[in-house]
Amino acid sequence: MKASSSKTRRIATQRRRVPPAAKPLMLKWFCCTDKGRIRKNNEDSFLGLRFDARELNRLGKVGQATVADMDFTFAVSDGMGGALAGEFASRIAVEKITTLLPRNFSRSTRSAAPAFPDVMKELFRQIHRALGHLGQSYEECRGMETTMSLGWFTAESLHFAHVGDSRIYHLPSGQSDVRQLTADDTYVGWLLRQGLINEREARTHPRRNVLQKALGGGNQFVDPQTGTIDLKRGDTFLLCSDGLAEGLYRHQMEEFLQAGRNGDSHFNPARELVETSVKNDGRDNVTALVVEVF
Repeated sequence: MKASSSKTRRIATQRRRVPPAAKPLMLKWFCCTDKGRIRKNNEDSFLGLRFDARELNRLGKVGQATVADMDFTFAVSDGMGGALAGEFASRIAVEKITTLLPRNFSRSTRSAAPAFPDVMKELFRQIHRALGHLGQSYEECRGMETTMSLGWFTAESLHFAHVGDSRIYHLPSGQSDVRQLTADDTYVGWLLRQGLINEREARTHPRRNVLQKALGGGNQFVDPQTGTIDLKRGDTFLLCSDGLAEGLYRHQMEEFLQAGRNGDSHFNPARELVETSVKNDGRDNVTALVVEVF
């Protein structure tokens, strides 16, 4: 009896030592946009969605939730065109997301990872076709186009897609150097990636705002950049329009994103980024969307 009792205690002890199931990742997000000091209207748009195959919820500018049961999508777009066409183009782009992504809820395709880039590429193509059709049908919409940077967060990964010169940055967990995940579809962006100019020269280059690729406009085909990153606690992501970078150097972005990791419930990194950029420059609309993983 004693031996049996001792064995029972050992088994119970072993069971208690089994590590509990991993806690699901949480997201905390902050959104902010400003028309700047010169523009009369704001042609930037941003979007936050929480969804599954049956339900879709629009997110507020600030919030937090787990990624255990539903997926999240965040997007920033920067419209261009005469009159209000640019503002209209960016809004159409983000609205298309609300109808197309829930049909492809990730948990139904998790066993087929290539479905993620395929779905996002089709989404971008449909937005591109819709903008092109409107541009051909209505004179006031002729030539309208928009950039788009989109992040699709699942329980374990970020899947992203991008066209234009809006950007997605990643500040990895435990690191202090932010890296740009997306490549600007501009000649100046290419020069910078090739090391032919530095960040300061890129900010003042006369062709820095000339796009080689955008959704809509006169482009016949659009092939977005796509990618996937495994999520870790402590990761921080920044989606922004190009106006933000006009007023901030990369090391300044790093400072604000790192400050958001300190746990101050009143600190809003998106608002701090936008307000500082507008103060330093403000010639363009400015939008920042920060997502923290914890």
